[in-house]
Amino acid sequence: MKGLEDSNFLILASASPRRLDLLSQIGIEPDAVIPADIDETMIKGELPKDLALRLARGKAEKIAADNPGTFILGADTVVACGRRLLDKPKDADDARHILEILSGRRHKVYGGLCLIAPDGKIRTRLCETTVAFRRLSQNDMDLYIASGEWEGKAGAYAIQGLAATYTKFLSGSHSNVIGLSLYDVSAMLNAAGYKKD
Repeated sequence: MKGLEDSNFLILASASPRRLDLLSQIGIEPDAVIPADIDETMIKGELPKDLALRLARGKAEKIAADNPGTFILGADTVVACGRRLLDKPKDADDARHILEILSGRRHKVYGGLCLIAPDGKIRTRLCETTVAFRRLSQNDMDLYIASGEWEGKAGAYAIQGLAATYTKFLSGSHSNVIGLSLYDVSAMLNAAGYKKD
């Protein structure tokens, strides 16, 4: 086990099991997972893409404050239809309302990424993916609500599950919609000098 004094020590500032799974796909296993508890409220007039970047940076900086000399990866995923933020649904009714908004139209998934290197240098990236759902029937929505896949998901869906059958168009990073653009994360880590074990 690497110690904190090891300059190749990587902390994931997220509690998302999906992000851990994605990182493992490219051979990266964080040395620690420390979720950052920050206020995720949107600021008045803030655009969804700006929110994604601000939250990713806020998470990374909060964890970096107590863990100097390490790599810290912060990430946030924001789903929006136009300027309207489609957050994690509060309950099944809220999830249905979000699915009704997504039905038959395009929306954006913004992935904010922030990597703080051991030398304190901060790198940020915004990954933008366009997704279009086919028109959803009431039965589609009933089945999806019953599946429970919407729980805890921005935009009330998981593209790696049943929602894959609703997705008729996707432009950009598929892994970004799940929780992390693996292309961008890999490029950022390489640029910062992170070495896989």
